[in-house]
Amino acid sequence: MISRARTTLAVTATAAALALTAGLAVTGAQASSGHDEKGKEAGQGSSWTAAWASAPQRPSIGFKPNWSEAGFDGQTLRQVVRVTEGGDRARIRLSNAYGTSPLRIAGATVARTAKGASVELGSVRRLTFGGKASASVPAGGELSSDKADLDLDAFESVTVTLHLSGTTGPATFHAQSFATSYRADGNHTADTGGRAFGESTESWYYLSGVDVGSSRTAPKRDGVVLFGDSITDGFASSTDRNRRWSDALAERLDKAGKPRPVLNAGIGGNLVLNDSAWFGEKGTNRLSRDALDLPGVGTVVVLEGLNDIGFSETDKPTYKPAPVVSARELINGHRKLIREARAKGVRVVGATLLPLGGSDHYGKHAAAVSDAFNRWVRTSGEYDAYVDFDKALADPQDPERIAPAYDSGDHLHPNDAGYRAMADAVDLETL
Repeated sequence: MISRARTTLAVTATAAALALTAGLAVTGAQASSGHDEKGKEAGQGSSWTAAWASAPQRPSIGFKPNWSEAGFDGQTLRQVVRVTEGGDRARIRLSNAYGTSPLRIAGATVARTAKGASVELGSVRRLTFGGKASASVPAGGELSSDKADLDLDAFESVTVTLHLSGTTGPATFHAQSFATSYRADGNHTADTGGRAFGESTESWYYLSGVDVGSSRTAPKRDGVVLFGDSITDGFASSTDRNRRWSDALAERLDKAGKPRPVLNAGIGGNLVLNDSAWFGEKGTNRLSRDALDLPGVGTVVVLEGLNDIGFSETDKPTYKPAPVVSARELINGHRKLIREARAKGVRVVGATLLPLGGSDHYGKHAAAVSDAFNRWVRTSGEYDAYVDFDKALADPQDPERIAPAYDSGDHLHPNDAGYRAMADAVDLETL
């Protein structure tokens, strides 16, 4: 356990040292290229370790009401996330990847979470960006804060508060957080109570990562990123309870005495082969940004393809594009993911697709492609290792369907127990 020393926020020396000092802001093309403050690949030379992450998406209506299309105007946004790695300093990463104008941050804080929108007394740390309390994130760019001296334990919840004093326009966000975010009018970055935060939503906005560092131990390159669609994202898991399969895997690793940070790079509805206005850039485009370039990453687990083969089986207007995809096309898409991961020295683990019988993604073509793809994952040896979710979650009485004990009810997404079963199916030695 890390001691709870209450120290003041560390401020960096000068903006001139920005590109050379660990933890300083990274913007524009430099950030987009996936390099840390020393110009090294973020997973291969950073003084930071990604402890929580979320994949950015374009503003959209989404499946639940959210604030992404309207954006923010003179408001404070408070967001709660759970880290899977501890340290004695922290920083945040912000994304304006889909913004059409600069994002102006008037002020920001980070604190340990108490309950709801409240934070722990004495834990609020004001964040700076290149030594300044305010910052601007260019359209299409990213920004990292300076370090804040804040002791955090693995599995502790962290509250990030942003004051957006101007009109932001449509907001880069992550649609399905399965966690509650809050907003208030005016500047409430220093509030410890949650009374001002009268509005809430289940999405994350602008926040793409929380990184930690430690003065006691050197950073390791052992982070595990789970890359995929709504099943990785945690669809149908219990809100505010951290019941995604990424949470379950991190907890299992810790219980086994092999603690490692586990990051979630899932996007609901995401496709391997096609971009979608609602469901993010295609997997073959976003892998580096959302997974490989996160600081400290050593392994990526890929679970994706059900939407590529299942969207063509349904007539829902949101499931577009929906071309008929062959097993060979899907496999070639995964081969591209494998090559990209290996080029960056990251171990890449494949996963079989879950059973889809009875769901709106099911049809003869989708079933045939799923079987062929799963056979390739199991037998080709092209992935460094694989995990067999198809077998682990199948109903013994009807292997084309998810077992009732693991089914959220739509016959496509697991419930909390199903997500735990996915984590249990992983051979930890393969990560």
